[in-house]
Order: sequence, then structure tokens, then C-alpha cells
Amino acid sequence: MPPSENTHRDVPRTVECTVIGTIRTPYKRLSDCPKTVHDNPALCTLVLDHAFADGLFGLEHESHVLVLYWLDQARRDWLRRPARSDREELGVFALRTPNRPNPIAATVAPVVRVEGNCVEVRGLDCLDGTPLLDIKRAIFFDAG
Repeated sequence: MPPSENTHRDVPRTVECTVIGTIRTPYKRLSDCPKTVHDNPALCTLVLDHAFADGLFGLEHESHVLVLYWLDQARRDWLRRPARSDREELGVFALRTPNRPNPIAATVAPVVRVEGNCVEVRGLDCLDGTPLLDIKRAIFFDAG
């Protein structure tokens, strides 16, 4: 459905993000990274730059967070690739592949501990030193 004349606006072709920190994980090489975040017990640490540490106030009361991060080692020139399970070719927007025009990753992770400018979580699937874009309180909805 096209937007009405009252809601149309010029949309910028590029945007700028501020990296708020770094993610520490046990994965030093791409081949070390798990292929899925499911059943991944690895302890990871979100290390915020000190300028953003005050934004963590109250997060220790949350059970899960949505972590947004930039997969800086990913290829950005693919639009299709084989799906892992049956090798059928699919568009990158139908997959969770890191290789995409904007390699933004999003994972809901359980919070283990918040201390100072650090948040310990479990289950991220990225390289050690991955740029951290944002952290949000996770909200769950019943899909049933």
C-alpha cells in the first residue's frame, strides 16, 4: 500500500550509527563462531565505552536483553545464497546469514550480570571484538 501524501517524506539513503562498545566472546576466528544462537551457552561480555555506562542503570533487573551488533567481517555484496539446511537458494532477507547489505545482528540473550560498564550475557554468535551498536530490554510476546 503506498503512503498517503500526508505521510510521505524523503528517506535518507544512508544512516550513521555510533558504536557504543565492544563485545568480548571466546571466538577468535569466523570458523569458531556457532552457526546458531540456540543452545549456545558461551559467556560473552558487552563492554560499553565509559561515556555510555550510565545507560545501563536498572538493567540488572532484566532477565534478557536484545543485543544489536555490527558484523564487521561480513560480506556486503550478496543478495542470495544457499540455505544451510537444504541448499535451496534464498534471498539474504529470508536467512539469518551475516552476509548482507547491512550486517546488523540481533540476538535476545539472557543477562548473567551487570557490573560497571559491562553486561555479561550468554549465547552470542560473533567474533571477539565485534562492534556493539545497542542494547535494549527484551520484551516477549505470546505468539499463540
